[in-house]
Amino acid sequence: MIVVYSISVLGFVLIPGQDDQGNVWQMDFFHAVYFVSFMGTTIGFGEIPYAFTDAQRMWTLLMIYATVVSWLYGIGSMLALLQEPVFGRLLRRRSFTREVTGIAEPFYLVCDYGVTGRVVVHKLADRDIRSVVIDMKQDRIDDLEMDNLPLRVPGLCADASLPDVLNDAGLQNPHCIGVLALTDDDNSNLAVSIASKLLMPERMVISRTEAEVTTANLLSFGTDLVVDPFKAYAGYLSMAISASYKHLVYDWLVNPYHRPLSSVYQLKKGRWIICGFGRFGRALYHAFKADDVYITIVDAKEQNINQTEQQIWGIGTEAKTLEEAGIHEAIGIVAGTDNDADNLSIIMTARGMKSKLVTVIRQNLDANRLVFQHSGADFVMEPGRIIANQIMAQIKTPLLPVFIEALKDYDDVWAHTLLNRMSSVVNEDELDSWAFTLSEHDTPAIWMALEEGVVIQMKVFLKDPHDRSHMLPAFPLMLRRGEEIKMLPGELKELKCGDEILFCGLSKAFTQVEWTVNNYNVLQYVLTGKDANTTLLSRWFNKDL
Repeated sequence: MIVVYSISVLGFVLIPGQDDQGNVWQMDFFHAVYFVSFMGTTIGFGEIPYAFTDAQRMWTLLMIYATVVSWLYGIGSMLALLQEPVFGRLLRRRSFTREVTGIAEPFYLVCDYGVTGRVVVHKLADRDIRSVVIDMKQDRIDDLEMDNLPLRVPGLCADASLPDVLNDAGLQNPHCIGVLALTDDDNSNLAVSIASKLLMPERMVISRTEAEVTTANLLSFGTDLVVDPFKAYAGYLSMAISASYKHLVYDWLVNPYHRPLSSVYQLKKGRWIICGFGRFGRALYHAFKADDVYITIVDAKEQNINQTEQQIWGIGTEAKTLEEAGIHEAIGIVAGTDNDADNLSIIMTARGMKSKLVTVIRQNLDANRLVFQHSGADFVMEPGRIIANQIMAQIKTPLLPVFIEALKDYDDVWAHTLLNRMSSVVNEDELDSWAFTLSEHDTPAIWMALEEGVVIQMKVFLKDPHDRSHMLPAFPLMLRRGEEIKMLPGELKELKCGDEILFCGLSKAFTQVEWTVNNYNVLQYVLTGKDANTTLLSRWFNKDL
């Protein structure tokens, strides 16, 4: 278009014309550009400023077709460029990078928006925490755009294992507080974790994995949390069998929709049948063996034959196979194959043979969730949600995994007492957990009081800042002071700077206690029942008095 327009303008400047007096006249560049502009767009205002000569009209005739063709070519090229997928991705990536660069508040970089990523992003948004998403599939990014999230979440369709993509997504942004590698490919998760630790060594990195080799590799360079859904669920189910009340404590603290206290499974020792000896089956086998549970394995894959001492050839969907595995003497069955239809069939066949049977079923595809919810199984193993729950437990407070680990040292009677206390606080509502570190940054009001020599007891965290005579619906689960851990500390426990305290209760209690730990006047009201003036002059004056 530039070439055609230049030649056209030049022709009108060089070709002589006539003015209204019959004198020779040369068109200047201004009039030539003006005429070519409206001629090329086929508007056609007429011959200006004087009537054209035959030579000018001949040139005009040629240039009309030349400019129209150039316009058609230019418009076609522009439309083709706009429709080009590569160009579209480039524009989206530049827009995404600018948006991420402009984020001025803490956010998590989430790699993959599958089942796990979606749950995590939604829960972070519910807590007013921002996130940035990368996913290889455009349809998932489209789902992110259509999800009704309370916060804006930028998303990019790209390969998260590439360092330049991670960088564009805010890996080196000072406001990025963590990277979550949640893809279903161990190599991609490994690449994301390595890049994150190399570029930003202090940044928290959480990764999912499905192989022991990858787990060891991830831990070797300092990945903060590695989640294996099969091992995690195996330990979860094993706890349900061996310590039902401790299992429910774990359930209430980690799972967002916890079971009621009346649902505790009082299981007696007996035989369990595990159908499918893949990664899930192996993890269950080792966890059950550690608790001295009798196990029969059912599997039909050649690579899994003769792996254990008690194994039956078959899938488990046939009554004959289950009969051979001892279904009538079993107390529970696990349908743990990698095929959802087979797993549902196994549970239905087993229930038809023995109605009083604890059933565990593995759900592989999230699209089948509705069917599995109506399967009647006692436990549904969803890998994506298991990972999401563990990640959220780590994000909410690193003290929660510490408490869960310490819980293993206590018996089920102690756990039963704790459950009763939890139940009396939250009733049928969801139990939440949070933690405070007594520091100048986390609890400035309490830090100031401790520096002044004020005695601060645990009950300060439990009083309503609006009415100190009322107690908040919460209580302390654990106090960590250096290497020392105190479970269920009392309300009169005196606190020191640096103490870390884990609480549980209703989420509204957390929003209330934030007033106490951050505002010196509110803290003084909670301690003494009187308002305090925190100006330096008034505090100095009161001290002298």
